[in-house]
Amino acid sequence: MNLDHAVAQHRTLIVEGCDGVGRDALLAGLARRHGYTVTRASPDLPHVDPVRPYRELLLHGGALAVDAGLVGELVYGPLRRGHSRVTWIQAFDFAEAVAERHGAFVHVTAPVPVLEDRLAARGASAAALAEIGAAVTGYDHAFSTLAEHAPVLTVEEQPAASDGPDPDPGHGETAPEPPVSSFARPLPRIRSPVPFCAQRR
Repeated sequence: MNLDHAVAQHRTLIVEGCDGVGRDALLAGLARRHGYTVTRASPDLPHVDPVRPYRELLLHGGALAVDAGLVGELVYGPLRRGHSRVTWIQAFDFAEAVAERHGAFVHVTAPVPVLEDRLAARGASAAALAEIGAAVTGYDHAFSTLAEHAPVLTVEEQPAASDGPDPDPGHGETAPEPPVSSFARPLPRIRSPVPFCAQRR
């Protein structure tokens, strides 16, 4: 599926992915090519109603792309603290609000070895490197569950040709568009035809 075609169907995009994925280029492209207003959700979640800042973002009047961390809380909260500050019921309610705004979640993902290389190059701790596989699995599970309540687009990054960390696009160059798949229960997930991206670890 073409990314431009996919995003044209949605007025709201909640962009998430585990540590090490590249979301900045995707968000910049949404703003430049499709006129989305890009905003970043605060990592500080209110104790009583942690989803409130996300619901407030949905009050924006136009096309909106959010660099978010709500799904990340569902994944990394249990991994790092033993619990999530966001409950599944709260996440489901938010997903339904996103769907009502003609929106979708965008799950940005990459193969585990690529993420390990990127984080190692950034000086990540041994603990952070050790949790990557569990985090990737956690995101897959979280998004497949949320797909019962809102559409989910999966953008699968391809590793750089140099086998090192992906360089940031720029200097007059356009980043290659990653393949996109879309799924929402009860429809089956549609995988990209690109052979490499069909390989999941």
